[in-house]
Amino acid sequence: MFVSVVLDPGDMDSAKAVATILTRYSFKKVQRACWESMQITETKLSLMKQEIDTVTDYYDTLRIYQFPINSEFVITELRHKKWRRCNISATDKK
Repeated sequence: MFVSVVLDPGDMDSAKAVATILTRYSFKKVQRACWESMQITETKLSLMKQEIDTVTDYYDTLRIYQFPINSEFVITELRHKKWRRCNISATDKK
């Protein structure tokens, strides 16, 4: 599964804490606020999200892009200390 994480931190402390967590889960930094992994499992991703939740606050925004999950593209967002998930599937309209 391909996973990309984009972070818009509220302060430098949470940015460093999230970066440490992502590095521990084998994510590679590919841009200033973007990390990617091709080897994380759904179980580890769930654990990582729980850890991220403990080091972020109301002002941090984080998006996780995942593909494929049951042939869908999934965007998970942490904003204002709430997780939201959007599943996007390709439909074949003819």
